[in-house]
Amino acid sequence: MSDQDEGEIYLNKLKVLTSKESKTENMQYCILSWPEKKACQITNFPHPYPQLSSIQKEMIRYGRKDGVQLTATLHLPPDYDPARDGPLPCLLWAYPGEFKNKDAAGQVRDSPHKFAGIGSTSPLLWLARRFAILTSPTIPIIGEGDEEPNDRYVEQLVASAEAAVQELIRRGVAHPNKIAVGGHSYGAFMTANLLVHAPHLFCCGIARSGGYNRTLSPFGFQNEDRTLWEAFDTYIEMSPFMSANKIKKPVLLIHGEEDNKQGTLPMQSSRFFKALKQNGAICRLVTLPFESHHYAARESVMHVLWETDRWLQKYCVANSSDGSEEPNAREVNAIQGKPDAEIKAIGAAGGVPEQL
Repeated sequence: MSDQDEGEIYLNKLKVLTSKESKTENMQYCILSWPEKKACQITNFPHPYPQLSSIQKEMIRYGRKDGVQLTATLHLPPDYDPARDGPLPCLLWAYPGEFKNKDAAGQVRDSPHKFAGIGSTSPLLWLARRFAILTSPTIPIIGEGDEEPNDRYVEQLVASAEAAVQELIRRGVAHPNKIAVGGHSYGAFMTANLLVHAPHLFCCGIARSGGYNRTLSPFGFQNEDRTLWEAFDTYIEMSPFMSANKIKKPVLLIHGEEDNKQGTLPMQSSRFFKALKQNGAICRLVTLPFESHHYAARESVMHVLWETDRWLQKYCVANSSDGSEEPNAREVNAIQGKPDAEIKAIGAAGGVPEQL
């Protein structure tokens, strides 16, 4: 930027607005004068969450069994020592991506020096509950040459999840029986698929605003350009709805009632919930009134946090076995013989009670 209102801009009068941050210091803005390159800090924002100012953040690297190199960001609570405190309950939060070769899939796409920002529904909030949090683990779905990535979606998804879980256990930061998996949108789709195809890895799942039946988006989804009729077997294999009878671990479904994304319409969660309940799964559906694909209202955000924390405390922290046993009471009554309007657990909007 320059102080000149008009005319030519001279480099010796130029000022550059820059920002700086680190793993432990939140972003501050500076003015850099040219050509001296002398920086003058112009902001002094306080730490947004001083209680978590000493969280431990590390970008970790590990390999998949097919040789693809993976990365993830591991967050640990303040003052945590694996040798002294032992393994923690863990939440793995992810979002898969498609690639055409292994080299592209193995590239690092984030800086290990970024400040750990915590959003309103961020999984990092559970650092305050003394969870280990693994965010942004690379889950590449690769299709080299003429092969389409999604033709081997399930195989590569499970291999990536296994590599991440094995690394957490190797480091001694995660209890093998207390690792939960979660995600939003395509990450929710991933979560459901992992509970179908890799139940040995996770004790429970949290799926927000996902699409679970790919036949309901027959003209393509995410980066899949083929239609249902061109890749029928792929659509069916990738749809966790088609394997709802195989899900035995507890799963929490959350969806905005006004979600208008073509691939994640609210009926995706309501129909998946019905399929899970009819097959005896431990599950809960929470629909958020007036919310779209992302949640904005304070009531909705707080309710999502409450539901998520309650689920993690019950099925992750308290888990002492493989998590497949039945609880004393179901989360929601069986849906057999009930109309559609009576099978939704509705939260937010001033504390609307559950309708059972």
